[in-house]
Amino acid sequence: MTTNETAASVLFTRDARGYDDLRRRLIPSFDEFYGTAVKLIQEWQSGANLEVLDVGAGTGLFSAMVLEACPVERLCLLDGSSAMLEQACARVGPKVEVELHHADMAVADLGGPWDLIVSALAIHHLSDEGKRVLYGRIRHALKPGGLFVNAEQVAGPGAAADQRYQKIWLEGIRRLGVSDHEIDKAAERMLHDKCASVEDQLCWLRDVGFSDVDCSFKAWRFAVISGRA
Repeated sequence: MTTNETAASVLFTRDARGYDDLRRRLIPSFDEFYGTAVKLIQEWQSGANLEVLDVGAGTGLFSAMVLEACPVERLCLLDGSSAMLEQACARVGPKVEVELHHADMAVADLGGPWDLIVSALAIHHLSDEGKRVLYGRIRHALKPGGLFVNAEQVAGPGAAADQRYQKIWLEGIRRLGVSDHEIDKAAERMLHDKCASVEDQLCWLRDVGFSDVDCSFKAWRFAVISGRA
């Protein structure tokens, strides 16, 4: 394990191959989930030539969607897994100027200022305090009027809701053909999850100075939250 790799990022490096296909099947609401996040960015977009940071970029799935939907001049992909970043770089290819930043998002220099900062299914690996601190750092890394969009896995408001989310998620992914072996590997990665509720995260975004804070989509354990600098 390198200094830039957490225990969770080691698992994602191990499972990098075929991860995108599996992600689609592990998110029953995949199209609505990512589609809402992209639509939110399109509605906000105030001009061309956006400078974009993807925090916990993984294989670049979300960034690729942003590139297809919006004019992007510069893109920085930040992730703790070098294998994931290699896939992300290959995916976005020559479409845009790309910077790769192999680092732990909890402590990484976010650079900037950026027009847009995005994240998908990454920040829930941090503790609640880590999330709050990162949200503050993201706020300061944005240009005035800049947008933060987090397509995230979230906790319910209590234990009963979490149990319901888990039951409904398992039913959904089994209908999509996810095998028991794939579920076991996903469960191993999920041991590192530290999900927080939508309500808590909206409060944290407001506390660090975001405005127009909102949850634009929620389907059980998947939600899209955002705020403007």
